[in-house]
Amino acid sequence: MRHRIAIGGPFALLLLLCSFALAAYAGVRLLADDWSRVALWIVGAAVLHDLVLLPLYAAADRVIVGGLGTRTMYVRVPAALSGLLLLVWFPLISGMTAARYRSATGLSPDGFLARWLLITAALFAGSALLLVVRVRRARKRRPPADH
Repeated sequence: MRHRIAIGGPFALLLLLCSFALAAYAGVRLLADDWSRVALWIVGAAVLHDLVLLPLYAAADRVIVGGLGTRTMYVRVPAALSGLLLLVWFPLISGMTAARYRSATGLSPDGFLARWLLITAALFAGSALLLVVRVRRARKRRPPADH
């Protein structure tokens, strides 16, 4: 039995080639100025993720699965979205780049932490509300137990 690589149609192949070209261009531009610091950052991020963060969120996930069972998506999704926002905006949320942000944009970096916390609270509140609605609907659909 021969295995064939599924590439898709010509449009998918063109899109894939354009993605590789863009990544190569960005890599060349990124590594042109200070390749050693960029390489150190990439290796450090990989080590930090694999040795510190992965065990932490795997353990947190086990605790959540143990407590909620099949309803883990109501915690996983808002936690993942909140974590992604924290990852992207961490320098401004933590205040580490406040002076640089102010000089580059002319705007105040104040409020990023409060906004992230509000978005996180809204994500978890929306997820909890969705869970309550779905549990109530499931209870209404169940036929009454005969005694």
